[in-house]
Amino acid sequence: MIFTNGFTFANFIVDVFSIFMFILWFWLFITVASDLFSRHDISGFQKVIWVIFLIVLPYIGIFAYLLTQGRKMALRGQERAQKARDEIRQVVGFSVADEIEKLDRLKSTGSLTEDEYKRLRAKLVA
Repeated sequence: MIFTNGFTFANFIVDVFSIFMFILWFWLFITVASDLFSRHDISGFQKVIWVIFLIVLPYIGIFAYLLTQGRKMALRGQERAQKARDEIRQVVGFSVADEIEKLDRLKSTGSLTEDEYKRLRAKLVA
């Protein structure tokens, strides 16, 4: 047996690795589950199948979801972030035009270089 010698450095490393793998799995599970339940493009039945797969085969289920839905997860995350930014802008009262005006003032005072100005303006317009 691997742990017959009591507390050794090798046992400590195995324990730390096991804890790390559990935390990694738990983080990935929360990420996948939150993406899964926020989706509107699949039915409730498909969500149930994914949840069963995630519970019965935890690591394989998470890796399968990431392999099949990873790119779409990233796109959905970007869309949610953009929607949150737009909602915050509406609540605070700043529009894209206001922010472009601020950029123009910063550029005219010399606080921004031409490259920085173009990059930040492209972000706002996109």
